[in-house]
Amino acid sequence: QRHKNSSRKIKMNIKFFKRRYFYIFCLLMCIWCVLIEPRWVAQRAFNSTLPNTKSLGLKVALTADWHLTKRSLWRVMTTERALNIVADINAAQPDIILIAGDLIAEENQIPTLASTVEDEIALIFGQLKAPRGVYAVLGNHDNWYDHEKMQKALEKQGIIALENQAQQLKNSDLWIAGIGDESTNHANVSVTFNAMPENAPALVMMHDPGSFANMPKLNALFVAGHTHGGQIYLPWVGALVVPYAAPLKWAYGWVKHNGNNMYVTSGLGVSILPLRFNMRPEWVMLNI
Repeated sequence: QRHKNSSRKIKMNIKFFKRRYFYIFCLLMCIWCVLIEPRWVAQRAFNSTLPNTKSLGLKVALTADWHLTKRSLWRVMTTERALNIVADINAAQPDIILIAGDLIAEENQIPTLASTVEDEIALIFGQLKAPRGVYAVLGNHDNWYDHEKMQKALEKQGIIALENQAQQLKNSDLWIAGIGDESTNHANVSVTFNAMPENAPALVMMHDPGSFANMPKLNALFVAGHTHGGQIYLPWVGALVVPYAAPLKWAYGWVKHNGNNMYVTSGLGVSILPLRFNMRPEWVMLNI
């Protein structure tokens, strides 16, 4: 009887410790996913080329999905954090800076640095410096806020906002193209490329990678954001969800389709839920 009682106690103790360590593990995971990883910004660099173009010798900084907010715990990207990232990007001395949409998080923010929300956001991004220009496209959150107001505010700060437009880089054969956001029906691929000479080398920026699906074969490098890499990226599984129409396998990293190459960045902020797992926020330097 004593032996049975002793065995029962041991089993109960094992169950107790298993539960306790399981709860501790869950707590640590929550701390990591909510408080640590969403704020642990990666600075990545890749060498890339355009298909039919010699080396351009350009450093192109790619950012997306900042989701600026006044709610630091829920949306992470405060003004202070954003300005620190801006300083890091400037310190890397890029030739060109691309902002692939979703600058804002919530529509009902109260500005503290300017008279309007859009002017405050544009003021922050106006601190970005690149000798060959800072270019942007608007994302779904920017369009939900106010497409026209956001675009005008950026342009007042010297940022070139491209909406289904292309612009030739000064003293270069390279073109910078910006496609409108697919998920809010602002994309017009044919209009964008009609503005460019046929087979001209180009950097093509879009917010939603869904626009990449029907892209013609071009002498271009494509970049996009919007997906946040899924925010949760499970080993051997990948992203669990991608917003709108892009395939799950396009959630993050290099994508090849119809002979074109695209890089999808994980972005810098968060959306829906304030967490990330195995998908750090990032900004990227493309050496072209």
